[in-house]
Amino acid sequence: MWKGLIKTNRQKEFFKKAERIAEEACKHLTKTDREASFSYETLKVIKDVKYPSMSLAKSEGGEGLSLYELLLMQEKIAEGDGAAALSIGWHMGIMMELSQEQLWDKAAYDRLVKQVVTDQKVVNRAATEPATGSPTRGGVPETKAVKQGDQYRLNGRKSFTSMAEHLDFYIVSAYVEDKDTVGWFLIDRHQAGLSIDKTWDTLGMRGTASDDLVMNDVKVNEGDLVELKSEGKPNAKGWLLHIPACYLGIAVAARNDAIAFAKDFQPNSLNTPIAEVAHIQDKIGEMEWKLMQAHSFLYSTAKKWDEEPEQRGLMGSELAAVKLAVTNTANEVVDLAMRIAGGRGLSKKYPFEKYYRDVRAGLHNPPMDDAVIAMLAKQAISKD
Repeated sequence: MWKGLIKTNRQKEFFKKAERIAEEACKHLTKTDREASFSYETLKVIKDVKYPSMSLAKSEGGEGLSLYELLLMQEKIAEGDGAAALSIGWHMGIMMELSQEQLWDKAAYDRLVKQVVTDQKVVNRAATEPATGSPTRGGVPETKAVKQGDQYRLNGRKSFTSMAEHLDFYIVSAYVEDKDTVGWFLIDRHQAGLSIDKTWDTLGMRGTASDDLVMNDVKVNEGDLVELKSEGKPNAKGWLLHIPACYLGIAVAARNDAIAFAKDFQPNSLNTPIAEVAHIQDKIGEMEWKLMQAHSFLYSTAKKWDEEPEQRGLMGSELAAVKLAVTNTANEVVDLAMRIAGGRGLSKKYPFEKYYRDVRAGLHNPPMDDAVIAMLAKQAISKD
């Protein structure tokens, strides 16, 4: 699957680091899936290879990962465990965006970067809330920040906080009363009043441990208000392609295991393994061309993002279309793998049922299919 995608010695070295993370994450799949937890051992390897700082610019102490390189690594990690890849992918993308877009005041940004580079600290945005749903739908946070002297007091609850218990910092969205807008606060995990409510009990992606972050009179300084909502046209966010890269990695893992199963399994009704059966070969061939298409769309778009920065502002619909196409294709590939495995694919003894549960989550990560289709339709109509 990787033939032709890895083109340079630099990419080979990065890929080896991703392989190491994937191998470690794979060791803990059963436990993290059963307990809806994230593995401390996997996070240790992530930090040991200095992955958290790699998407920062070289001048800041990182590796200056290109989007193409980030996706290579994220997809490979997802082959080992999609939940681990998706979880750390949020951190990687956020740091890439902050580094490239310079969204924050320099002092606040440098404070975070120092922690990431020196100690490989990890961060994620906490934006989703039970009442508002996905922040991409435009709901105003119920979490409120009230000004008190030179501090703010925050109260609220955030859901879907991936790696909640393992994060070193949270970037929390809140309605800022004195500014009458939505703002983002950088909060240290040790801040008084912060707690984690173990609410994560889902069908798939259980290993992201996306529990609730609860704030009860959390006091932060004015300087911790690092970002205010922009009313302008939203910037295209290439780093969000870590989402389809993750689900593509799950699909590749399912493809690999399905082929291995087909080559090994021989019922007593046949003289050969089922890999020699025509309808099984049809399914394998269908998986192959679907994955070829998905890889081509994903990585050609990433390459365009990297090599034509002047076009980035025009790539919003293209990025959204990649997410829609790749995540849906990943679901189709995993379904084919399940059909090859047959009834055994439903057994916990095999990995297929977990792939099936995990890959479904991609349909619920932003941007949602209906929003992408509506966007593409409006653009097509306005152009003609």
